[in-house]
Amino acid sequence: MSIKAMDFSLRINPSICFTQNLPKPSSKLRFLTVRCSLPLTSDDAATGLAERPWKVADARLVLEDGSIWKAKSFGASGTQVGEVVFNTSLTGYQEILTDPSYAGQFVLMTNPHIGNTGVNFDDEESRQCFLAGLVIRSLSITTSNWRCVETLGDYLAERNIMGIYDVDTRAITRRLRQDGSLIGVLSTEQSRSDEVLLEMSRSWDIVGIDLISGVTCNAPYEWVDKTKSDWDFNSNGRDQETYRVVAYDFGIKHNILRRLASYGCKITVVPSTWPAAETLKVKPDGVLFSNGPGDPSAVPYAVETVKEILGKVPVFGICMGHQLLGQALGGKTFKMKFGHHGGNHPVRNLRNGRVEISAQNHNYAVDPASLPEGVEVTHVNLNDGSCAGLAYPALNVMSLQYHPEASPGPHDSDCAFREFIGLMKSTKQAA
Repeated sequence: MSIKAMDFSLRINPSICFTQNLPKPSSKLRFLTVRCSLPLTSDDAATGLAERPWKVADARLVLEDGSIWKAKSFGASGTQVGEVVFNTSLTGYQEILTDPSYAGQFVLMTNPHIGNTGVNFDDEESRQCFLAGLVIRSLSITTSNWRCVETLGDYLAERNIMGIYDVDTRAITRRLRQDGSLIGVLSTEQSRSDEVLLEMSRSWDIVGIDLISGVTCNAPYEWVDKTKSDWDFNSNGRDQETYRVVAYDFGIKHNILRRLASYGCKITVVPSTWPAAETLKVKPDGVLFSNGPGDPSAVPYAVETVKEILGKVPVFGICMGHQLLGQALGGKTFKMKFGHHGGNHPVRNLRNGRVEISAQNHNYAVDPASLPEGVEVTHVNLNDGSCAGLAYPALNVMSLQYHPEASPGPHDSDCAFREFIGLMKSTKQAA
Protein backbone atom coordinates (compact mmCIF):
# COMPACT_ATOMS: atom_id res chain seq x y z
CA MET A 1 0.00 0.00 0.00
CA SER A 2 1.48 3.31 -1.03
CA ILE A 3 1.56 6.10 1.49
CA LYS A 4 1.55 9.80 0.71
CA ALA A 5 1.76 12.78 3.02
CA MET A 6 -0.88 15.46 3.39
CA ASP A 7 0.52 18.67 4.91
CA PHE A 8 -1.28 21.25 7.04
CA SER A 9 0.47 24.57 7.62
CA LEU A 10 -0.20 26.93 10.52
CA ARG A 11 1.36 30.35 10.11
CA ILE A 12 1.79 32.31 13.34
CA ASN A 13 2.81 35.95 13.57
CA PRO A 14 4.98 36.19 16.73
CA SER A 15 4.43 39.93 16.98
CA ILE A 16 0.70 39.32 17.41
CA CYS A 17 0.79 36.25 19.67
CA PHE A 18 3.68 37.21 21.96
CA THR A 19 3.98 40.95 22.59
CA GLN A 20 5.07 41.21 26.21
CA ASN A 21 8.84 41.91 26.79
CA LEU A 22 9.76 41.19 23.19
CA PRO A 23 11.85 43.36 20.89
CA LYS A 24 9.95 45.35 18.32
CA PRO A 25 9.56 43.26 15.16
CA SER A 26 11.07 44.38 11.93
CA SER A 27 8.91 45.90 9.26
CA LYS A 28 8.97 42.59 7.47
CA LEU A 29 6.62 40.24 9.33
CA ARG A 30 8.12 36.94 10.43
CA PHE A 31 6.05 33.76 10.57
CA LEU A 32 6.57 30.42 12.26
CA THR A 33 5.40 27.52 10.11
CA VAL A 34 4.27 24.28 11.79
CA ARG A 35 3.70 21.22 9.61
CA CYS A 36 2.11 17.91 10.38
CA SER A 37 1.77 14.90 8.10
CA LEU A 38 -1.04 12.35 7.96
CA PRO A 39 -0.96 9.01 6.11
CA LEU A 40 -2.94 8.92 2.91
CA THR A 41 -3.88 5.61 1.28
CA SER A 42 -3.68 4.89 -2.44
CA ASP A 43 -7.50 4.74 -2.56
CA ASP A 44 -7.73 8.17 -1.01
CA ALA A 45 -5.18 9.49 -3.44
CA ALA A 46 -7.14 8.06 -6.36
CA THR A 47 -10.39 9.72 -5.31
CA GLY A 48 -8.80 12.91 -4.10
CA LEU A 49 -10.36 12.44 -0.69
CA ALA A 50 -8.74 11.94 2.70
CA GLU A 51 -10.26 11.08 6.05
CA ARG A 52 -10.05 14.07 8.32
CA PRO A 53 -8.50 13.63 11.77
CA TRP A 54 -11.62 15.12 13.36
CA LYS A 55 -15.32 14.23 13.29
CA VAL A 56 -17.44 16.17 10.83
CA ALA A 57 -21.13 17.04 11.01
CA ASP A 58 -23.11 13.90 10.22
CA ALA A 59 -26.48 14.58 11.86
CA ARG A 60 -29.39 17.00 11.59
CA LEU A 61 -32.00 18.29 13.97
CA VAL A 62 -34.97 19.50 11.95
CA LEU A 63 -37.57 21.49 13.89
CA GLU A 64 -41.20 21.95 12.93
CA ASP A 65 -40.62 25.70 12.46
CA GLY A 66 -38.43 24.85 9.44
CA SER A 67 -35.04 25.46 11.05
CA ILE A 68 -32.30 22.90 10.39
CA TRP A 69 -29.40 22.42 12.79
CA LYS A 70 -26.36 20.48 11.64
CA ALA A 71 -24.45 18.62 14.33
CA LYS A 72 -22.17 15.69 15.10
CA SER A 73 -23.64 12.43 16.32
CA PHE A 74 -22.80 10.17 19.25
CA GLY A 75 -24.62 7.23 20.77
CA ALA A 76 -27.04 5.47 18.43
CA SER A 77 -27.71 6.20 14.75
CA GLY A 78 -30.97 6.43 12.84
CA THR A 79 -33.97 8.76 12.77
CA GLN A 80 -36.14 9.70 15.75
CA VAL A 81 -39.01 12.16 16.33
CA GLY A 82 -39.73 13.89 19.65
CA GLU A 83 -40.57 17.09 21.46
CA VAL A 84 -37.54 19.31 22.13
CA VAL A 85 -37.26 20.70 25.69
CA PHE A 86 -34.35 22.38 27.46
CA ASN A 87 -32.99 21.48 30.90
CA THR A 88 -31.03 24.01 32.97
CA SER A 89 -29.40 21.55 35.41
CA LEU A 90 -25.63 21.83 35.82
CA THR A 91 -25.20 18.23 37.02
CA GLY A 92 -27.10 14.96 36.99
CA TYR A 93 -27.28 14.17 33.28
CA GLN A 94 -27.47 10.45 34.03
CA GLU A 95 -30.50 10.92 36.28
CA ILE A 96 -32.08 12.95 33.48
CA LEU A 97 -31.37 10.22 30.92
CA THR A 98 -33.11 7.61 33.07
CA ASP A 99 -36.07 9.75 34.19
CA PRO A 100 -39.18 8.15 32.60
CA SER A 101 -40.90 11.55 32.55
CA TYR A 102 -38.77 12.45 29.49
CA ALA A 103 -40.37 9.75 27.31
CA GLY A 104 -41.05 11.13 23.84
CA GLN A 105 -38.73 14.12 24.30
CA PHE A 106 -35.33 15.32 23.13
CA VAL A 107 -33.56 16.86 26.13
CA LEU A 108 -31.34 19.83 25.33
CA MET A 109 -28.84 20.61 28.10
CA THR A 110 -28.14 24.33 28.52
CA ASN A 111 -24.98 23.54 30.47
CA PRO A 112 -22.45 23.39 27.62
CA HIS A 113 -20.05 20.70 28.84
CA ILE A 114 -21.57 17.23 29.24
CA GLY A 115 -20.04 13.79 29.74
CA ASN A 116 -16.99 14.67 31.82
CA THR A 117 -17.98 12.38 34.73
CA GLY A 118 -18.94 9.48 32.49
CA VAL A 119 -21.61 7.03 33.63
CA ASN A 120 -22.02 4.75 36.64
CA PHE A 121 -24.71 2.24 37.59
CA ASP A 122 -25.59 3.78 40.98
CA ASP A 123 -27.30 6.89 39.63
CA GLU A 124 -29.95 5.18 37.49
CA GLU A 125 -33.47 6.50 38.14
CA SER A 126 -35.24 3.67 36.32
CA ARG A 127 -34.60 0.39 34.52
CA GLN A 128 -33.73 2.05 31.17
CA CYS A 129 -33.44 5.32 29.23
CA PHE A 130 -36.83 6.53 28.05
CA LEU A 131 -36.00 9.87 26.41
CA ALA A 132 -35.92 10.15 22.60
CA GLY A 133 -32.49 11.79 22.38
CA LEU A 134 -29.90 14.08 23.94
CA VAL A 135 -28.78 17.46 22.52
CA ILE A 136 -25.61 19.09 23.92
CA ARG A 137 -23.08 21.75 23.00
CA SER A 138 -19.81 20.05 23.90
CA LEU A 139 -19.14 16.35 24.44
CA SER A 140 -16.26 15.68 26.82
CA ILE A 141 -13.43 13.79 25.13
CA THR A 142 -12.40 12.21 28.42
CA THR A 143 -13.97 11.15 31.73
CA SER A 144 -12.76 11.79 35.26
CA ASN A 145 -14.72 10.34 38.16
CA TRP A 146 -13.97 7.59 40.66
CA ARG A 147 -17.33 5.91 39.99
CA CYS A 148 -17.16 6.05 36.19
CA VAL A 149 -17.57 2.69 34.41
CA GLU A 150 -18.04 3.84 30.80
CA THR A 151 -18.34 6.93 28.60
CA LEU A 152 -21.60 8.71 27.89
CA GLY A 153 -21.38 7.88 24.19
CA ASP A 154 -20.95 4.14 24.81
CA TYR A 155 -23.77 4.21 27.37
CA LEU A 156 -26.22 5.77 24.88
CA ALA A 157 -25.15 3.50 22.03
CA GLU A 158 -25.77 0.38 24.14
CA ARG A 159 -29.28 1.66 24.93
CA ASN A 160 -30.08 2.76 21.36
CA ILE A 161 -30.42 6.43 22.33
CA MET A 162 -29.36 9.11 19.85
CA GLY A 163 -27.26 12.12 20.80
CA ILE A 164 -25.84 15.13 18.98
CA TYR A 165 -23.22 17.72 19.90
CA ASP A 166 -21.43 20.74 18.41
CA VAL A 167 -24.78 22.44 17.91
CA ASP A 168 -25.71 25.95 19.08
CA THR A 169 -27.78 24.99 22.14
CA ARG A 170 -28.09 28.61 23.27
CA ALA A 171 -29.75 29.63 19.99
CA ILE A 172 -32.13 26.66 20.13
CA THR A 173 -32.99 27.45 23.77
CA ARG A 174 -33.83 31.05 22.88
CA ARG A 175 -36.07 29.78 20.11
CA LEU A 176 -37.87 27.41 22.50
CA ARG A 177 -38.35 30.19 25.06
CA GLN A 178 -39.77 32.53 22.43
CA ASP A 179 -41.90 30.07 20.45
CA GLY A 180 -42.50 27.29 22.99
CA SER A 181 -41.59 23.62 22.85
CA LEU A 182 -41.18 22.35 19.29
CA ILE A 183 -41.43 18.94 17.68
CA GLY A 184 -38.20 17.91 16.03
CA VAL A 185 -36.63 15.05 14.08
CA LEU A 186 -33.10 13.88 14.77
CA SER A 187 -31.44 11.94 11.98
CA THR A 188 -28.06 10.57 10.92
CA GLU A 189 -29.49 9.09 7.72
CA GLN A 190 -28.26 11.07 4.73
CA SER A 191 -30.78 9.31 2.48
CA ARG A 192 -33.61 11.27 4.10
CA SER A 193 -34.02 14.78 2.71
CA ASP A 194 -34.62 17.86 4.83
CA GLU A 195 -38.12 18.08 3.39
CA VAL A 196 -38.94 14.53 4.48
CA LEU A 197 -37.68 15.17 8.02
CA LEU A 198 -39.61 18.45 8.21
CA GLU A 199 -42.80 16.66 7.19
CA MET A 200 -42.18 14.06 9.91
CA SER A 201 -41.86 16.79 12.53
CA ARG A 202 -45.07 18.47 11.43
CA SER A 203 -47.12 15.27 11.29
CA TRP A 204 -46.38 14.09 14.86
CA ASP A 205 -47.72 15.51 18.12
CA ILE A 206 -47.09 14.62 21.75
CA VAL A 207 -50.37 16.12 23.00
CA GLY A 208 -53.09 13.56 23.72
CA ILE A 209 -50.74 10.54 23.66
CA ASP A 210 -50.75 8.08 26.55
CA LEU A 211 -47.02 7.86 27.30
CA ILE A 212 -47.52 6.36 30.76
CA SER A 213 -48.43 2.93 29.40
CA GLY A 214 -44.97 2.69 27.84
CA VAL A 215 -43.02 3.36 31.04
CA THR A 216 -45.05 1.73 33.83
CA CYS A 217 -44.19 -1.66 35.34
CA ASN A 218 -45.93 -4.79 34.10
CA ALA A 219 -46.82 -6.28 37.50
CA PRO A 220 -46.76 -5.30 41.21
CA TYR A 221 -43.50 -5.66 43.12
CA GLU A 222 -42.13 -4.85 46.56
CA TRP A 223 -39.50 -2.14 47.00
CA VAL A 224 -37.11 -2.34 49.98
CA ASP A 225 -33.97 -0.35 49.07
CA LYS A 226 -33.30 2.76 51.14
CA THR A 227 -31.06 5.69 50.39
CA LYS A 228 -27.50 4.45 50.93
CA SER A 229 -25.93 5.63 54.17
CA ASP A 230 -23.21 7.51 52.29
CA TRP A 231 -25.85 9.67 50.62
CA ASP A 232 -28.57 9.82 53.28
CA PHE A 233 -29.66 13.06 54.93
CA ASN A 234 -32.43 14.40 57.19
CA SER A 235 -32.18 11.21 59.23
CA ASN A 236 -32.70 12.79 62.66
CA GLY A 237 -36.08 12.50 64.32
CA ARG A 238 -37.60 9.99 61.92
CA ASP A 239 -40.59 7.99 63.10
CA GLN A 240 -39.60 4.38 63.81
CA GLU A 241 -43.06 3.11 62.92
CA THR A 242 -43.58 1.32 59.62
CA TYR A 243 -46.20 2.52 57.14
CA ARG A 244 -47.57 0.49 54.25
CA VAL A 245 -47.67 2.52 51.03
CA VAL A 246 -48.95 1.56 47.59
CA ALA A 247 -47.11 3.52 44.89
CA TYR A 248 -48.72 3.88 41.47
CA ASP A 249 -46.02 3.70 38.81
CA PHE A 250 -46.77 6.32 36.17
CA GLY A 251 -43.03 6.49 35.47
CA ILE A 252 -41.71 6.47 39.02
CA LYS A 253 -38.10 7.38 39.84
CA HIS A 254 -36.11 5.05 42.06
CA ASN A 255 -35.10 7.81 44.45
CA ILE A 256 -38.73 8.54 45.31
CA LEU A 257 -38.99 4.95 46.47
CA ARG A 258 -35.66 5.12 48.31
CA ARG A 259 -36.72 8.24 50.20
CA LEU A 260 -40.04 6.67 51.22
CA ALA A 261 -38.23 3.52 52.37
CA SER A 262 -35.74 5.64 54.32
CA TYR A 263 -38.66 7.23 56.15
CA GLY A 264 -39.93 3.82 57.24
CA CYS A 265 -42.36 2.86 54.49
CA LYS A 266 -43.00 -0.66 53.26
CA ILE A 267 -43.77 -0.09 49.58
CA THR A 268 -45.70 -2.03 46.98
CA VAL A 269 -45.32 -0.61 43.47
CA VAL A 270 -48.25 -1.25 41.12
CA PRO A 271 -48.85 -0.60 37.40
CA SER A 272 -50.69 2.50 36.23
CA THR A 273 -53.82 0.46 35.41
CA TRP A 274 -53.99 -1.30 38.78
CA PRO A 275 -57.61 -1.24 40.01
CA ALA A 276 -58.37 1.01 42.98
CA ALA A 277 -60.33 -1.84 44.59
CA GLU A 278 -57.21 -4.03 44.62
CA THR A 279 -55.22 -1.21 46.20
CA LEU A 280 -57.78 -0.62 48.95
CA LYS A 281 -58.03 -4.35 49.57
CA VAL A 282 -54.52 -4.43 51.09
CA LYS A 283 -55.51 -1.59 53.48
CA PRO A 284 -52.52 0.70 52.89
CA ASP A 285 -51.70 3.56 55.24
CA GLY A 286 -51.20 5.79 52.22
CA VAL A 287 -51.05 5.90 48.42
CA LEU A 288 -48.44 7.63 46.27
CA PHE A 289 -49.22 8.79 42.75
CA SER A 290 -45.87 9.15 41.02
CA ASN A 291 -44.32 11.31 38.36
CA GLY A 292 -44.70 10.35 34.71
CA PRO A 293 -44.48 11.59 31.12
CA GLY A 294 -46.86 13.39 28.83
CA ASP A 295 -50.36 14.80 28.92
CA PRO A 296 -52.45 14.03 32.04
CA SER A 297 -55.62 14.48 29.95
CA ALA A 298 -54.55 11.50 27.82
CA VAL A 299 -54.90 9.04 30.72
CA PRO A 300 -58.52 9.29 31.95
CA TYR A 301 -58.26 5.78 33.42
CA ALA A 302 -55.63 7.09 35.86
CA VAL A 303 -57.86 10.01 36.86
CA GLU A 304 -60.70 7.59 37.61
CA THR A 305 -58.39 5.48 39.78
CA VAL A 306 -57.40 8.57 41.77
CA LYS A 307 -61.06 9.53 42.24
CA GLU A 308 -61.90 6.10 43.63
CA ILE A 309 -59.08 6.28 46.21
CA LEU A 310 -59.63 9.89 47.33
CA GLY A 311 -60.98 10.13 50.87
CA LYS A 312 -60.25 6.47 51.63
CA VAL A 313 -56.57 6.85 52.63
CA PRO A 314 -54.02 9.70 52.69
CA VAL A 315 -52.54 10.36 49.24
CA PHE A 316 -49.41 12.11 47.99
CA GLY A 317 -49.02 13.16 44.34
CA ILE A 318 -45.74 14.09 42.69
CA CYS A 319 -45.54 15.78 39.25
CA MET A 320 -47.90 13.72 37.06
CA GLY A 321 -49.55 12.51 40.28
CA HIS A 322 -50.10 16.15 41.25
CA GLN A 323 -51.78 16.87 37.91
CA LEU A 324 -53.97 13.77 38.12
CA LEU A 325 -55.04 14.80 41.62
CA GLY A 326 -55.88 18.26 40.29
CA GLN A 327 -58.15 16.74 37.66
CA ALA A 328 -59.69 14.23 40.09
CA LEU A 329 -60.57 17.09 42.45
CA GLY A 330 -62.42 18.87 39.64
CA GLY A 331 -59.68 21.11 38.28
CA LYS A 332 -58.18 21.42 34.80
CA THR A 333 -54.64 21.11 33.46
CA PHE A 334 -53.02 22.96 30.57
CA LYS A 335 -49.87 22.68 28.46
CA MET A 336 -47.21 25.22 29.36
CA LYS A 337 -45.25 27.20 26.78
CA PHE A 338 -41.95 25.41 27.37
CA GLY A 339 -42.43 23.77 30.75
CA HIS A 340 -40.08 23.53 33.72
CA HIS A 341 -36.99 21.35 33.38
CA GLY A 342 -34.03 21.82 35.69
CA GLY A 343 -32.60 21.65 39.19
CA ASN A 344 -32.76 25.34 40.07
CA HIS A 345 -36.43 26.40 40.17
CA PRO A 346 -37.45 28.59 43.14
CA VAL A 347 -40.74 27.67 44.83
CA ARG A 348 -42.47 29.48 47.70
CA ASN A 349 -44.26 27.48 50.38
CA LEU A 350 -47.31 29.68 51.01
CA ARG A 351 -47.96 28.10 54.40
CA ASN A 352 -44.69 29.17 56.01
CA GLY A 353 -43.19 31.61 53.49
CA ARG A 354 -40.12 29.41 53.01
CA VAL A 355 -38.47 29.42 49.58
CA GLU A 356 -37.18 26.09 48.26
CA ILE A 357 -34.86 25.52 45.31
CA SER A 358 -36.41 22.59 43.50
CA ALA A 359 -35.83 20.08 40.71
CA GLN A 360 -38.64 20.12 38.15
CA ASN A 361 -39.58 18.29 34.98
CA HIS A 362 -43.04 18.87 33.52
CA ASN A 363 -44.74 20.46 30.52
CA TYR A 364 -48.23 20.62 32.06
CA ALA A 365 -49.65 22.45 35.08
CA VAL A 366 -52.83 22.64 37.13
CA ASP A 367 -54.98 25.72 36.61
CA PRO A 368 -55.61 26.98 40.17
CA ALA A 369 -58.63 29.03 39.04
CA SER A 370 -60.39 25.80 38.05
CA LEU A 371 -60.07 24.14 41.47
CA PRO A 372 -63.17 23.84 43.68
CA GLU A 373 -63.56 25.47 47.07
CA GLY A 374 -61.61 23.75 49.81
CA VAL A 375 -58.60 22.88 47.66
CA GLU A 376 -55.61 24.91 48.81
CA VAL A 377 -52.69 26.00 46.64
CA THR A 378 -49.73 25.41 48.97
CA HIS A 379 -46.75 26.16 46.71
CA VAL A 380 -46.11 28.61 43.87
CA ASN A 381 -43.32 28.64 41.30
CA LEU A 382 -41.59 32.00 41.66
CA ASN A 383 -40.43 32.10 38.03
CA ASP A 384 -43.92 32.27 36.53
CA GLY A 385 -46.43 32.06 39.40
CA SER A 386 -47.76 28.64 38.36
CA CYS A 387 -49.26 26.20 40.85
CA ALA A 388 -46.53 24.02 42.40
CA GLY A 389 -48.42 22.30 45.21
CA LEU A 390 -51.91 21.43 46.46
CA ALA A 391 -53.61 20.27 49.63
CA TYR A 392 -57.15 19.22 50.47
CA PRO A 393 -57.18 18.58 54.24
CA ALA A 394 -60.74 17.25 54.21
CA LEU A 395 -59.62 14.28 52.10
CA ASN A 396 -56.03 13.98 53.41
CA VAL A 397 -54.55 15.04 50.07
CA MET A 398 -51.16 16.62 49.43
CA SER A 399 -49.23 17.06 46.20
CA LEU A 400 -46.20 18.77 44.65
CA GLN A 401 -45.56 19.67 41.02
CA TYR A 402 -41.82 19.12 41.47
CA HIS A 403 -39.45 16.44 42.80
CA PRO A 404 -38.90 16.40 46.57
CA GLU A 405 -36.47 13.45 46.24
CA ALA A 406 -34.36 15.52 43.79
CA SER A 407 -31.36 13.41 42.91
CA PRO A 408 -28.63 14.64 42.64
CA GLY A 409 -30.26 17.60 44.36
CA PRO A 410 -31.27 20.08 45.65
CA HIS A 411 -32.71 18.61 48.85
CA ASP A 412 -34.72 21.61 50.10
CA SER A 413 -38.04 19.80 49.65
CA ASP A 414 -37.21 16.44 51.23
CA CYS A 415 -39.35 17.47 54.20
CA ALA A 416 -42.40 16.67 52.03
CA PHE A 417 -41.82 12.98 52.74
CA ARG A 418 -41.85 13.72 56.46
CA GLU A 419 -45.12 15.59 55.95
CA PHE A 420 -46.63 12.58 54.17
CA ILE A 421 -45.53 10.35 57.05
CA GLY A 422 -47.22 12.76 59.47
CA LEU A 423 -50.41 12.68 57.41
CA MET A 424 -50.51 8.88 57.51
CA LYS A 425 -49.67 8.84 61.23
CA SER A 426 -52.43 11.27 62.23
CA THR A 427 -54.99 9.43 60.08
CA LYS A 428 -53.96 6.11 61.58
CA GLN A 429 -54.28 7.44 65.13
CA ALA A 430 -57.68 8.96 64.42
CA ALA A 431 -59.05 5.70 63.04
